[in-house]
Amino acid sequence: MSSDESQSGTGSEVTKKVTGTVANAREFLHDVRVEMKQVTWPSREDVVATTWVVVATVAFFGVFLWLVDLGVQRGVQYIFRIFGI
Repeated sequence: MSSDESQSGTGSEVTKKVTGTVANAREFLHDVRVEMKQVTWPSREDVVATTWVVVATVAFFGVFLWLVDLGVQRGVQYIFRIFGI
């Protein structure tokens, strides 16, 4: 097989791969569009309400963990004072 023949064969393989990739990308994007049309988006009120729930939950756990950290810190300091460290 000459170098010209092997290059033309390689070229057609690359063309098939690129064409296949483009076809796969188009099919994927088509499927994405179809699925996105089926999505039920939340209303603005739902988004605002759940956002406030998230903010309140984060605030609660932030304060809770701060208090736990404060308690552990004081407990460790107490133990260090007992043992004179």
